Amino acid sequence: MSHKEVVLYWIILREGKKIIKLIKGLLEHFTEKVTEKPTNHSGTPRVIPRHEHAISRNAISPNALKVLYRLNNAGFSAYLVGGCVRDILLNRRPKDFDVATNALPEEIRKLFKNCCLIGKRFRLAHILFGKEVIEVATFRSPHKEGQEQHGHTHKGMIIRDNVYGSIEEDAWRRDFTVNALYYNIADFSVLDYTNGMEDLKNHTLRMIGNPEHRFHEDPVRLLRAARFAGKLDLKFSKETEAPLLELSYLLQHVSGARLYQEVLKFFQEGATLPTFRLMQKYQFFHSLFPATALALKEEQALKLLEDALANTDQRAQEGKTVSPTFLFAVFLWHPIAQQMKQNESETLPPYPALEKAIRSVLREQTKILTIPRRLQMAIHDICLLQHRLTCRHGQTPHRLLNHPRFRAAYDLLLLRAGSGESIQELGTWWMQFYAGTHTQRETMIKEIHQSRAPSQKRSFRGRKKKSKTHPIT
Repeated sequence: MSHKEVVLYWIILREGKKIIKLIKGLLEHFTEKVTEKPTNHSGTPRVIPRHEHAISRNAISPNALKVLYRLNNAGFSAYLVGGCVRDILLNRRPKDFDVATNALPEEIRKLFKNCCLIGKRFRLAHILFGKEVIEVATFRSPHKEGQEQHGHTHKGMIIRDNVYGSIEEDAWRRDFTVNALYYNIADFSVLDYTNGMEDLKNHTLRMIGNPEHRFHEDPVRLLRAARFAGKLDLKFSKETEAPLLELSYLLQHVSGARLYQEVLKFFQEGATLPTFRLMQKYQFFHSLFPATALALKEEQALKLLEDALANTDQRAQEGKTVSPTFLFAVFLWHPIAQQMKQNESETLPPYPALEKAIRSVLREQTKILTIPRRLQMAIHDICLLQHRLTCRHGQTPHRLLNHPRFRAAYDLLLLRAGSGESIQELGTWWMQFYAGTHTQRETMIKEIHQSRAPSQKRSFRGRKKKSKTHPIT
């Protein structure tokens, strides 16, 4: 083969690869826009006019209204959808506002300079208004049978979901009926395709479609079911509840990052105690915190955790901040304490035994939940301070008061004392020391020093002084 023929062959090969890549891209783009008509349900929604529902524009974020009106004025359909609609109808204050539209992500970005597109599995538009983010999603539809290999794993989980469709198809692919209500900014009506208003009225949580199939599609829906039922005080419909217990193993197939985000939501919604009890009932908690679930067989461990969750819910209801770091430390404390005892039985002193236990338990827990490194370090400090708080002599108590993790460690110490651990005297002492004046604190430290047994006090007698004339070489 001549030199010219080799060059010509190489050019054809290179351009051929580009053509193949272009064809694949076009096919993929076409695939994303293919839609499929839903089956086994009516295509006509129930339209609830303004005078028959409780949603007022006064209850909607002004920024969400801006997004709705701009989309509507540009000729697109625009609806509030999901949790914000549900919460307003339940006379609750929504934490965020989601919008659904027939505008494609690129069309949304052209309308809003403050827009960024995110996501691979779900292509979403985020409209940024300072700290507030209005999430805008294009209507989606289920995958066609021929598209299953592109959108699902062999276990049935959805891994790619950019198949755009109509509002009707979008409603029937959502998870629960109470989350499939659409508030129409054009005439202020609510569209209900799935009988969600009736379920909301009856305080029922019902999965749209076949529950077992839908949980296989996305196992995180198991956690969402427990979270919604706990937070909103809803009861499961019979068909939704039936597969919950037997499908808890599906959570093992979910990434640690997604599970961590779901646990954060569980911590921050003001109903952690009822949600925790549901997660225990259906064995979801064991999938998330296996070491803690085993420890909860002890009554003391269960009381510690439930007291902490009750306090967390009270703080959330009072509008106070909730610390995920503190709650992680509470959840992991008893597994850490058990591991510490085992380490001590191997002749390790208490402090190294505790430190080793913390590292071990955190290492195993982060295999399930992707806890960020900075949170791991904070959890480590809170748990390690449980030992340091037993040191009440000299300037140690004053130094501990200035530790950045002192308050969290102090709260955990009091919870431990309240749960029945034999540290009531230590807890009471720290309560008084924390609330006392400088003079009172000094008196308390002096009393602790005087009450120590002679063998516990440092003895300087008999200590040989280093000879200045014979330095160590």
